[in-house]
Amino acid sequence: MTAGGQTPEELETLLEDALLMRDAEALAQLFEDASVLVAGPGPRQIRGPGEIAEAAGELWQRQPGYLAGPRRVLQARDTALLLGDGIINVARRGPDGSWKYAISVLHAGHTPAAS
Repeated sequence: MTAGGQTPEELETLLEDALLMRDAEALAQLFEDASVLVAGPGPRQIRGPGEIAEAAGELWQRQPGYLAGPRRVLQARDTALLLGDGIINVARRGPDGSWKYAISVLHAGHTPAAS
């Protein structure tokens, strides 16, 4: 089975699950090889699945939870921009058809509004 989402929206749900379950391997598999993740207010950029898996413990402290639910999904062919409360994500569909993050910016301390 290929890691990644079948849609950009499913990818968001998989990110929520990986963060909630504190599953570093599942989290890392959601990102492209040349991806970048920024979690929190600092300038630190975590690059690629390997670094993301290694930094997972730090991520749990900075991003203790995540609620999937992008307010807007703008898609142009194999690229999607996901915008929501406290998130800006860019995802791409790979040759295998699965979606993975190229860029993910998660704002620490942001609590999504209850629906």
